[in-house]
Amino acid sequence: MPGLRSLTLEVFTVKRRITALLCAAALGGVSAQTTPPPAPTVPAPSAPAAPSAPAVPSAAPRIPAANYVIVGNLYYEQGKYDQAYVAFRAASELDPRNTAALLGLGRSQARLRLYAPAIETLRRLVGLDPQGVSGYLALAQAYQQQYIGSGDRAAVTGNLDAALAVLVQADAALTALGGEQNVNRSKLLNERGNIYRLQGRAAQAIDAFRQANVLNPENALILYNLGDMYNATGQLPLAVSALQQAVILDPGDPYNRAYYAKLLALSGNAAAAKSEAAQATRLAPTNAYAAGQYGVVSYLGGDRATARTQLERAIRLDPLRFPEFYYYLGRIDLDSSDLKAARDNLTRAVALGANTPEYAYYLGLAYERTSPTLAPDRVKARENYERALKLAPGYRQAQEGLDRLK
Repeated sequence: MPGLRSLTLEVFTVKRRITALLCAAALGGVSAQTTPPPAPTVPAPSAPAAPSAPAVPSAAPRIPAANYVIVGNLYYEQGKYDQAYVAFRAASELDPRNTAALLGLGRSQARLRLYAPAIETLRRLVGLDPQGVSGYLALAQAYQQQYIGSGDRAAVTGNLDAALAVLVQADAALTALGGEQNVNRSKLLNERGNIYRLQGRAAQAIDAFRQANVLNPENALILYNLGDMYNATGQLPLAVSALQQAVILDPGDPYNRAYYAKLLALSGNAAAAKSEAAQATRLAPTNAYAAGQYGVVSYLGGDRATARTQLERAIRLDPLRFPEFYYYLGRIDLDSSDLKAARDNLTRAVALGANTPEYAYYLGLAYERTSPTLAPDRVKARENYERALKLAPGYRQAQEGLDRLK
C-alpha cells in the first residue's frame, strides 16, 4: 500500500491519466455535435471575397467536479484506492464544498492508512453537511481504523470514545430529520457494535448488533457481525445460524459464505464446510479472505495439502491483512516439524495480530520445540507464553508452557 510520500509522487501521473480520459470524452462529444457537413462546391464569385477572420482556438472544456467524483467512485469500487484518492482530491479542489467528493476523499485516505488526513477531511464534511449520516459513519470508521492500525494504541486511546461521540451526533441529526429512520439507525447501531467489540464490551456489542438486526433484518452485514460476536463469545450454534441467514440473504457475497464455512467446520460439519468454502472461492477467485478460509476449513478437516495451497494463495493475494492465515500456516509447519517455517509464519501472525493470545502461544511452542537442525530458544518461548497469558489470563496451555520452562 503506498504511503503518503510515494502516493504524492504518483498524484500527477494518475491525475493526468484521469483528466485525459475525461477530456477525451468531453471533446469527442463536442466534436461530434459541432462538426458541420462538407460545404458543396459553388462557382467563384465575380467580386473578390472579403478576408475571413483568423480562427480562434477554442478552449478545452472545464471538467466539472462531479465527473471526477464519478471516476473516483468507480476506482473505489474496484479497490484502486490510490487512483480513487487522486480523483476525489481533484474534485474537492475544483469544488471544496462538494460533499460527495469529501466523502470519497476521506474514505480513500483511510483505506490508504492516511488516518489523520482522513479524519480532518471527514470532520470538514460533517461541518458542511451536519445532517448527512454517511459522513458521520465514515468519520467514526476512520477513528476506528486509526486505532486498529496504530502500533502504539496508547497514543490513540481516545479514538474509540471519539467514534462513539460521533455516533451520538449522528443520532441527534436523525432525530432532527424526523420520519422513519430504521435503516439509518441500524447503520449507527452496527457501527456502535463494532466500537464496543474493539473496547472488549462483548455483551454491549451483541446487544447493539441485535438491535440493528431488528431494525434492518434484511442486512447481511449486520448478521455477519452478530454471528462473529456470537462466535467470539463461544455461542457457536447462534453464530452458525446468523451466518446461514446472511448467506441466504446475499448468496453471492464471498465473505459471508467463507465465514459460514469456517463456522460449519468448527461445529464439526467438515463436508458441508468444505463445499461452502469451495463455493466462496468460485464466487471470488481473487478474494484473499475466501481463499484463506478455504485453507482454514481444509486444515480443520485434516486436508493439509489443500490447506497449505489455499493459505499460501491467500497470502500472495493480500500479505498484510489476515494474520489468521499466517497462524494456520504456522500450525501446519508445526505439525510437520518444520520449525524454521513455523517460527517465521507465527512471528508474522503475532506481528499482524498482536492482541490474539493463540498466536503468541503457538509461537512460544515453536520456540520451545527442537529439531535436528534447529535448537530451542527458551527465552523467546518464555516471552511468548507470558504475552499469551497477559492477553488471556488463565490461558491453561500457556501456563503449562511456562511451567515446563522452569
